[in-house]
Amino acid sequence: MDPPLNLTARTRVLSLSQRQSHIDIQATAVVPASPPPAVAEPLSGQIRALASRIVAARARDAAVMLFYGAHVVKNGCVRLLAELIRDGWVTHLATQGAGIVHDWEFAYAGVSSESVRENAPIGRFGTWDEVGRAINLAALDGAARGMGLGESVGGFIAKDGIEPPNDRDLKHLIETEPDHLLTAARADLLHAAIKDTDCSLHHRFPEFSIAHTAVEHCVPLTAHPGIGYDIFACHPRFHPAAIGRTAGHDFQRFVAAMGQLGGGVYMSVGSAIASPQVFEKAFSIANNLRDQEGKPPLGDHHVAIVDIQDSGGWDWQTGEPPVNHAAYYLRFCKTFHRLAPGAVSYLQADNRAVLHGLVHELRGS
Repeated sequence: MDPPLNLTARTRVLSLSQRQSHIDIQATAVVPASPPPAVAEPLSGQIRALASRIVAARARDAAVMLFYGAHVVKNGCVRLLAELIRDGWVTHLATQGAGIVHDWEFAYAGVSSESVRENAPIGRFGTWDEVGRAINLAALDGAARGMGLGESVGGFIAKDGIEPPNDRDLKHLIETEPDHLLTAARADLLHAAIKDTDCSLHHRFPEFSIAHTAVEHCVPLTAHPGIGYDIFACHPRFHPAAIGRTAGHDFQRFVAAMGQLGGGVYMSVGSAIASPQVFEKAFSIANNLRDQEGKPPLGDHHVAIVDIQDSGGWDWQTGEPPVNHAAYYLRFCKTFHRLAPGAVSYLQADNRAVLHGLVHELRGS
């Protein structure tokens, strides 16, 4: 058998300060108290209806889940989501790996986004030391504590780093509790040989982090990355086992939240693939568990999809298109209409306009 490859360990990284970043969050962040952009019908009515559904869901103590894509972060919606968190309108947030990356970069440096076209051909796309170091160390430390990736990164921001156990304490835990569920993660943390100088990074703009706000207000934020999908893989510290453990923990938390979705609201904002894919597996598991408990399947939930692209030129209210129609392959439409038939609204618009309008409507509730 060939020896295992570890090519990422040879990656040469540069300081984030050397990168030309395209987005300054201080300049682009939407101010929740400002007037939302004017939108015409039917979108304005859809936003009002969504706000009413959220109010009703929270009144009956049902879940309100929001799965957002990375562009929601890049578009400056961080303060809008922070207000939804602080005011108790959302009970669970979720994103994919890129959502966590941009969130951390804004908290640390106040800037994010780079040119793939310019940097990948010269081997510099994603190869920024602080980003990969922070997220992988947060995952290593969080995995050894039984935490998820979202909470681990949010905690890293809140504490300006990690405070891992010393080697002696880790060895003692491993030797005295060899059968503990965290033993493998503790061994990974020990083997990582983290230097004290690597453990601290000062975050100058934590107020622009959704993960930080979620940790601060004890609202779950789960992260759902893919191995190799995100730039924290472009780093010598890349630790797929730690990323996998923390992401696995987050998926379990997502399933638990899904179990409370009956009578609630699920918002899929700017996530055409990750949100519907994670939703359908969690939805199935939640219903499997309910069946074992003698409970009926989840129902009476509403799904609101927010995306700027059209829905494939198909009227989804009439049913699913045939397999030879291009719209059939729009995962963000097909999955949700299958799992919430008759209870899906599609808000085709810029996510800033929808979220800003939604916050404005909820402020009056």
